[in-house]
Amino acid sequence: MMRLYTYFRSSAVFRVRIALNLKGLSYEAVPVHLLRDGGQQHAPEFTQRNPSHLVPVLDDDGRTITQSLAIIEYLDEQYPTPTLLPKGAEQRAKVRALAFDIACDIHPLNNLRVMQYLATDLAVDEDRRNAWSRHWIAVGFAAIERKLREIGSEGDYCFGNSATLADCCLVPQVFNAIRLKCPLDDVPTIQSIYEQCMKLPAFERAAPANQPDAE
Repeated sequence: MMRLYTYFRSSAVFRVRIALNLKGLSYEAVPVHLLRDGGQQHAPEFTQRNPSHLVPVLDDDGRTITQSLAIIEYLDEQYPTPTLLPKGAEQRAKVRALAFDIACDIHPLNNLRVMQYLATDLAVDEDRRNAWSRHWIAVGFAAIERKLREIGSEGDYCFGNSATLADCCLVPQVFNAIRLKCPLDDVPTIQSIYEQCMKLPAFERAAPANQPDAE
């Protein structure tokens, strides 16, 4: 059985949980608490698996994969049904581009280690840290909303009538935006896709509140 080293609130792990659920793959969740004991991701046993001190980590029969998007593409190649990427090269590139908009441009600016650095090293208080996160989410979402409107998908998801890698990334980022009380009135397409995705059991089961290590 696969093992997924996870933290319930991590949006990066949330992406992978969605992908695993969409593909109907069973896995053992191995909690790595990012705050307890000084951060269990810094423990020697874990850093042997990922020297970057980050979750997720997937262990598939001894094959260790890190980075959420790399894990999802690995799963799509190893377990291709249902696919999370379309067939055409242009469409695949567009799905990846939207996923990268989130995973590379929005998420890194408001993930845990950045927030911890702002708090401990730069003495930025919680209100200003949250304002920082809301700002960069708003900037990123404005661009994604425009891209989604230009795509003009006739389906319920980012690209058509089935969930893709892009949806796996978008939903956790919207979840973070809601948690941080980011205004979403100006991004109705994003809101609609989020609502449609969360109607699917694969997305709902992957939500932070439904994880065994949820607090």
